[in-house]
Amino acid sequence: MTEKPTTPLLDTVTIPEDLRKLEQKDLRQLADELRTEMIDAVGSTGGHLGSGLGVVELTVALHYVFNTPDDRLIWDVGHQAYPHKILTGRRDRIRTLRQGGGLSGFTKRSESEYDPFGAAHSSTSISAALGFAVANKLNDKPGRGIAVIGDGAMSAGMAYEAMNNAEQAGNRLVVILNDNDMSIAPPVGGLSAYLARMVSSSEYLGLRSLASRFAKKLSRRVHSTLDKAEEYTRGMVTGGTLFEELGFYYVGPIDGHNLDHLIPVLENVRDSDQGPVLIHVVTTKGKGYGPAEDSADKYHGVPKFNVVTGEKAKGKPGPPAYQNVFGDTLAKLAETDKRICAITAAMPSGTGVDRFAKAHPERSFDVGIAEQHGVTFAAGLAAQGMRPFAAIYSTFLQRAYDQVVHDVAIQNLPVRFAIDRAGLVGADGATHAGSFDITYLATLPNMVVMAAADEAELANMTYTAAEYDDGPIALRYPRGSGVGVPIPDTLEKLEIGKGRIVREGSKIAILSLGARLEEAKKAADALEAKGLSTTVADMRFAKPLDEDLIAKLMRSHEVVVTVEEGAIGGLGAHVLTFASDTGLTDHGLKVRTLRLPDTFIDQDAPEKQYDEAGLNAPQIVDCVLKALRHNSGTGVEEARA
Repeated sequence: MTEKPTTPLLDTVTIPEDLRKLEQKDLRQLADELRTEMIDAVGSTGGHLGSGLGVVELTVALHYVFNTPDDRLIWDVGHQAYPHKILTGRRDRIRTLRQGGGLSGFTKRSESEYDPFGAAHSSTSISAALGFAVANKLNDKPGRGIAVIGDGAMSAGMAYEAMNNAEQAGNRLVVILNDNDMSIAPPVGGLSAYLARMVSSSEYLGLRSLASRFAKKLSRRVHSTLDKAEEYTRGMVTGGTLFEELGFYYVGPIDGHNLDHLIPVLENVRDSDQGPVLIHVVTTKGKGYGPAEDSADKYHGVPKFNVVTGEKAKGKPGPPAYQNVFGDTLAKLAETDKRICAITAAMPSGTGVDRFAKAHPERSFDVGIAEQHGVTFAAGLAAQGMRPFAAIYSTFLQRAYDQVVHDVAIQNLPVRFAIDRAGLVGADGATHAGSFDITYLATLPNMVVMAAADEAELANMTYTAAEYDDGPIALRYPRGSGVGVPIPDTLEKLEIGKGRIVREGSKIAILSLGARLEEAKKAADALEAKGLSTTVADMRFAKPLDEDLIAKLMRSHEVVVTVEEGAIGGLGAHVLTFASDTGLTDHGLKVRTLRLPDTFIDQDAPEKQYDEAGLNAPQIVDCVLKALRHNSGTGVEEARA
């Protein structure tokens, strides 16, 4: 007689409450099904794979033991939360990950009550979990704040700032240190699992509490000595003395893929009044999927791929990626200039610094997820006569803004900022968009701000920055590939604050900054077809402005439109201020500024994002035509297409 096929356990779990109805012996099967589902989903969408595979069992165990969503589970960064999304009512949408209108690739408060705190940048989880935990304590509510943070994220000072204040939360704060690089953990196995269960058990904690009460009756010196003896004895056996010094009760390390080890420890922590607690869990990035486990980067971020073979979808060959142009150019310049060095904050391949490091390892520095330190480190190098390039994504440089102001700009130190991922970034969405750097840098005295229109301009700007020693200078460039402009063999040192005319016209002037130049030229073609003679200028610099060029174009054209892939306060605002201060707008000139809208733009294909932002050629044309039809007032207006 043929047995009837059993329903997959995953089909019976829609939310964690369903999961908690299962027998513990069934959780291994559920985890296996969850891993298979995640691999299949990411194979069809692309996204972060290895990090999620590494926390499948941990995700199951946390939702099984703790009472989510009342217990607030916070994933640091959030890129490892795909299994969490599947188990929290979003399985039916998991194949919309990172697509327009679909699920975010990170945690997002508006998406689910099981995402209590949005994330995408690193090292915020403990601070947020502490906030939830203290709020519950103040309101006499039982819910916990549970932070899951990777060992890489522990390189950021913010994590330790939070831990230094964690004692306020008492037993309502639990931190899971997900050590997936074995950078902290000693070997794990049966003995360490036994020790973890023992030191988290109610029997041990009860005995510890009794001993503590007895010791308090002794002299302060004896009490302190006994307390330290217990702490360091446990630290010698299990590790964790650093965390004990920060006020945490340390448990671990334990195997994060062994549910029989994980669940008893989590239950002990849940049921104890000891706290705050740090549980050290060791996992393998990419666990359970051969191609990911065998990959050097553990399939951290992947395009669509063949689930059976692991082969990643390949795009069409094309121009080089901007970050590679930067890395290769800087490496070449450093061959003859021994003062050039490069700094990255845990993103060597994303910024092209890996290419520099291969050629000049002794002058390449990966400071970890520590942008603040990286910027001030660069300032120190510059003050000692080096030529440092701090290569940091636009969205991550925001984390070091005080250092940019206080340690670099005020002291007028020649730190070179290579700002990758400028503008909108597609599938990573609003959290990773480089929307604000023009505004937050161009407002600073002493700062020079450049924006590359293509790969040749990026190479020239890298050379210009290397040769500029008069103060801080920034060059920004987008994510993705160039536009096919050949990089010259001999680089050009650009004149600071000078733009270039790309095409001559007489009626309309488009002032483009950065990578919108191609769309500006398309808009000019469309306007020419309507009989409107159009000038296109590549401004190159948001600061200092090419005031001579701006004045010339404003005096000789009826409509001037600025175009930039940055928020309000950038090129357009500076051009309007200059024009107003000099009276260039007093004679009916129509000035319009096109920029990113005052909203956060969710993930989508980049071309769709720029359509939404009004920064593609059709919107530029529409803006010009509306300006020509506008006859009232002074003609000066900040408008959105």
